[in-house]
Amino acid sequence: MSEARIGFYGATKEVTGSCFLLEIRGLKILIDCGMFQGREAHELPSEFPFSPKKIDYLILTHAHIDHCGRIPLLVREGFKGKIISTRPTAQIARIMLLDSAKVMREHYKVLLRKAKRKGRELPPLPLYDEYDVVESFPFFEIQLPYERPFNLSEDIKITFKDAGHILGSCFVEIEDLKARKKFIFSGDLGNKGKPIVRDYTLPSAADFVFMETTYGDRNHKPFEESKKELLEAICETFKNGGNVLIPTFALERAQEILFILREFHEAGELPPCQVFLDSPLAIKATRIFEANPEFFDENAYQIFQRKDPFDLPGLHFTEDVEESKAINNIRSGAIIIAGNGTLTGGRILHHLKNNIWREECSLVFVGFQPRGTLGRKIVEGADKIHLFGEEVAVRLKVYTINGFSSHADQRELLEWVSYCGTPEKLFLIHGEEDKMQIFKSVLPEDLQSKVYIPSFSEEIELY
Repeated sequence: MSEARIGFYGATKEVTGSCFLLEIRGLKILIDCGMFQGREAHELPSEFPFSPKKIDYLILTHAHIDHCGRIPLLVREGFKGKIISTRPTAQIARIMLLDSAKVMREHYKVLLRKAKRKGRELPPLPLYDEYDVVESFPFFEIQLPYERPFNLSEDIKITFKDAGHILGSCFVEIEDLKARKKFIFSGDLGNKGKPIVRDYTLPSAADFVFMETTYGDRNHKPFEESKKELLEAICETFKNGGNVLIPTFALERAQEILFILREFHEAGELPPCQVFLDSPLAIKATRIFEANPEFFDENAYQIFQRKDPFDLPGLHFTEDVEESKAINNIRSGAIIIAGNGTLTGGRILHHLKNNIWREECSLVFVGFQPRGTLGRKIVEGADKIHLFGEEVAVRLKVYTINGFSSHADQRELLEWVSYCGTPEKLFLIHGEEDKMQIFKSVLPEDLQSKVYIPSFSEEIELY
């Protein structure tokens, strides 16, 4: 009988839905419990392929929805264990999950109206609601700092290491002291040299490594070059008399853009403009950042000691819906930062509808666009899209600046995994399959032979 096995229940040959069940001699450890994104509600798994009631611990690597988004469903289905994360991850997860429930509820209302109007079958209910989210909060029992070992049992120990991805993100090393085996789950690894967060910590040798491969096929542009591209996009758009739309995730990317715009202003490079952070969620996340400066990198921490690193003249936080609508009266000279980052919902869609047909405007993507999202369609060159039941022409200028990614690129992934030694198995997860194959091909030969690319719901005995 095997002592350890792993089940892959998400982020297999795709970049969302992170969820892995590690069982070691009866102890059941779930690593992440994320939402599948870029899909309609009827395509989302409504049940877990395992019993939530039997899970002892849920280790949360960070608070992006594709890693934490199904936690309320897990609790509703009977989870009675403990959730372990860093402090910022626990704080951010709460606001992200409440927002997720709200987004699903609003989307359901739209689908319900359309189904009733057309006499079609009613849509499936949302996976959970705000009540379910609040019910999950008491399970966030354990907040760990980086580098402090914690025993799950007499012979199972975990340690969080800084993943450098977003505030409070970690990768986790799990040690089976009895079998003398080590597992590493990378979570999402960060792009080095970015502002605010520190660079990822290097891992140690392990027997089984589970690593993300979101950008396993490419290297990012240098970050300073990407900042220059952003500034050029802004200046060119304002010169043409338009607005700049930046669809962005409320967590990390929004704060990063504000940080950079402040730098541009202080350097005298940013033209006179109004900047709108049009996202109640991003505003809440920014306040959590300001409450956790000890997780900043040295530069951001030093700035924080003197002033707010996310503030600049002309900045407006628009929480109210009417304030958001009023932005559409501005024809030029506005930078509109709104969610969500893949154009699958949120206030950015309203701003897009008002500006996408205007050649003088621009749409600046500063994040990965998964398959199946509206963002991906536009990046791939769609000349028309559907917004709120209406076909609209894509005439604005589209910029894709991948150096802003909070994910490690191929070069950084290779560096990180080189410190894992020569594991018995190297599992590639959290990436599209073609990118995984490219990443595998550039690994050293001794690691290529260890690579395994799992499929959804696959279960493997490890030892």
